[in-house]
Amino acid sequence: MSAASEHHRIVILGAGFAGLAAAIRCKRAGIDDFVVLERAAQLGGTWRDNTYPGCACDVPSHLYSLSRATKGDWSQKYSSGAEIRAYLQDVAEREGLIPHIRFGAEVSAARYLRSRCRWQIDAAGQRYEAQVFIAAPGPLSDPRIPQIEGIERFSGELFHSARYRHDVPIAGRRVAVVGTGATAVQLVPRLALSAGELLVFQRTPAWVLPVRNHPIPPLARALLSRLPPLRYALRAQIYCSRELLVPLLLHPRLGRLAERSARRHLHEQVADPALRAALTPSFPIGCKRILLSNDYYPALGRPNVALVSDPIVAFTSDGLRTRAEGGREREHQLDVVILATGFRATEIPLAQHIYGSDGRSLAEVWAGSPRAYLGACVPGFPSLYLLYGPNTNLGHTSVIFMIESQLNHLMGAIAAMGRRGAEGFDVREDVYARYNARLQRAFAGTAWSQGACRSWYIDANGTNSSIWPHSTLLFHLRTRRFDPRAYTFLQRSATDDAQGIERQATIRAEALATGASAKRLFDPHTSS
Repeated sequence: MSAASEHHRIVILGAGFAGLAAAIRCKRAGIDDFVVLERAAQLGGTWRDNTYPGCACDVPSHLYSLSRATKGDWSQKYSSGAEIRAYLQDVAEREGLIPHIRFGAEVSAARYLRSRCRWQIDAAGQRYEAQVFIAAPGPLSDPRIPQIEGIERFSGELFHSARYRHDVPIAGRRVAVVGTGATAVQLVPRLALSAGELLVFQRTPAWVLPVRNHPIPPLARALLSRLPPLRYALRAQIYCSRELLVPLLLHPRLGRLAERSARRHLHEQVADPALRAALTPSFPIGCKRILLSNDYYPALGRPNVALVSDPIVAFTSDGLRTRAEGGREREHQLDVVILATGFRATEIPLAQHIYGSDGRSLAEVWAGSPRAYLGACVPGFPSLYLLYGPNTNLGHTSVIFMIESQLNHLMGAIAAMGRRGAEGFDVREDVYARYNARLQRAFAGTAWSQGACRSWYIDANGTNSSIWPHSTLLFHLRTRRFDPRAYTFLQRSATDDAQGIERQATIRAEALATGASAKRLFDPHTSS
């Protein structure tokens, strides 16, 4: 650990969409005393980590981008991961954020120093202190590795889709994809073109809707680049059309309209009745993430591709062993296994390393079910602000809208601290409890509470600690203004003040003894 601490007004964890958005807001609010801690060697978050073939966003890019850094020349309606990553790099450079970012700075511990009203953050051998700690690790940052017996015995190539090995050849080889979520529906069609044999291991099927992607014509790109009002109008149109999907998720009966479209898509693309039955979900649409693809179903119908719905029992040295309904086991010989098994979205591994004012970690306080007021604040963790935190995820539109709404609230909190001369803010326990109780009650009767589907929205305790169960407009209205009545504002403790007075007395005594000037005696910025 470095002997000297770096002191900043704000420390931001993470240089993905949320962390960069926070840095931009700080800059534009006139706050230049901040640092961004990024554990990787490059910025970009999930769009840096996910480089698998076919990686793309399922929200139109004119909406899936920062409102304060819009881009007019997106190449297509739904952009690739590489284009989004390049956009983030460009934004960081144009906004002057790069000098603020510390790469290779993985946070190992963050502790709230109650007597000083400061966060003490340790990262890669350096200690930082900050008045406000903005944590934006992202729920899709830590891959979930399934607990499958014998995984260490497999002698072939094995990797997670978020750590894709482009050096591993696929052509002509026996390849498996474990998982059939949002990553798999993008990855499988690409692998099917070159793999000798491709097995897709499915635990539960998901609803898949057609996607209307298309290149954006050069004239449209030129107009959108030159006319910002046109970009904002397009953003608004996409936003409103996406919000029309909310009633389908809140009221499963209405969701049957979307379900009929998904069934029609399945019937049009899958001719084999047995395969079609295996791909038909038994739960309402929206219970799990809705997937968008035009080429996933056709890929499963290729002669070199097979869907395996039998549960995986174990890895062997040569592949995977599954068990059929009657108990009969079968071994599948494989050269490459790709785990498209998602992320530790509801665990938030960082929570184990953040300690509040009473010394307990955030993971201890949550006990398996992450909760926060407005997805951001937790009692006992003063001036900690979680971006894209618990219950801010969405099943229908851009999460960046939620992040930017949270930032409106955070800027209000920082301004309120300044007006009060406060050193910190801490959400009231009763406000926090009431908010989360109401939020969980809102899931009753929605698509997320119907059926027996297993989704990554649900945590270890069976609680939906991921999704926001309302319109995003409601969240925007809730966060538009900071309500100081929901918070306690903090000052330094009397003990710390006494220590400060004693230290200043020592400085004065030393100064008098050495004949120091009056300026040294009374200048508060003069060090001993």
